[in-house]
Amino acid sequence: MARQSGLIKIKGTLDNVSFYKTKDGDLARMKTSVDGDRIANDPAFVRTRENNSEFGSSARSGKLTRDNLRPISMNATDGRVVARMTKIMTQIKNLDTTSVRGARNVGVAMATAQAKALLKGFEFNREAMLSSMLFKPWAVNTTTGVITIAGLVPTLDLIYPEGATHVSFTGAYANINYATGIADVKLTNVQNLPITATSSAITLTPTVVPTGTGAKIFLLKIEFFQLVNAVQYSLKNGAFNALKIIEVI
Repeated sequence: MARQSGLIKIKGTLDNVSFYKTKDGDLARMKTSVDGDRIANDPAFVRTRENNSEFGSSARSGKLTRDNLRPISMNATDGRVVARMTKIMTQIKNLDTTSVRGARNVGVAMATAQAKALLKGFEFNREAMLSSMLFKPWAVNTTTGVITIAGLVPTLDLIYPEGATHVSFTGAYANINYATGIADVKLTNVQNLPITATSSAITLTPTVVPTGTGAKIFLLKIEFFQLVNAVQYSLKNGAFNALKIIEVI
């Protein structure tokens, strides 16, 4: 894959080179002469089929995660979250040391501490990362899912965008079984504060503990608002909102 340069950008195909536009700019790549039927059946492409199978499995695990976390993530993601989540799931899949090549998957690998460590810390919005905005430590009770932040002073402990007058904190406790595809996610209460020098205790409690078995995933979200005539409006349609996976067990 190559990047197009120059004033004139080409779109279409020229001499077996495809020119196209993406979020990453204007790119070009050679067209392949190998058809899908040969890739699916020719013994020479067995490694390709194995790689494609594992990539598809990793992509489905990423989609399982995103779909089930949509209630909390829908206004706190960037345009590359799908690709970044798939990349993490591919790295996790590689930790499956028991399945044969072509069948390695996230469901097996997620039982390992290394896999959980890879997923922990995932930021859903790289343009507004929680790790770069919140400077007060949080604590997670991994039994109840309660998230607490003691003595938060918004003007001191937050990096907040210009125009923001209020901030909201929300948590989530998710139980996602990557082997079965079954998930249960419970959100916490929302705690809204004015951005002032007043100290507050944040306590986010899930409605109930999620059921099922699988990876237990805990998330923390920050949203910014602007107060206008007694109504809080989401600042720049959520562009400054942050969401992070803060623990996985």
